Amino acid sequence: MLKKVRRRYLALKIDSLETFEAKEFMDAVWNAVLKLYGEYGASKTGLRLINYNANGKTAVIRTAHETLTMVRAAVATITQINNKPVALHVVAVSGTIKALYKKLKT
Repeated sequence: MLKKVRRRYLALKIDSLETFEAKEFMDAVWNAVLKLYGEYGASKTGLRLINYNANGKTAVIRTAHETLTMVRAAVATITQINNKPVALHVVAVSGTIKALYKKLKT
């Protein structure tokens, strides 16, 4: 019997003077995970971009529950996107999108 995939949602703050396209942002996240954990590790994360706001400099990504620490570590290693300086900060983590947005509002 298949086990249900538990997910975690991460709210990220993009600290940069530049703005980036959603694809540029996700490519940077994927590359960071690939560099740290290889293709096998990256395949287990199930990374998905849920929401991206270039003007508000925020993003919400989804990952598998088991790989949360891997993704957090990979996100922390990102210092550039397309050779432009950037820092990503995990603002909140939650098991549901609804609870994540509730955490962000308070």
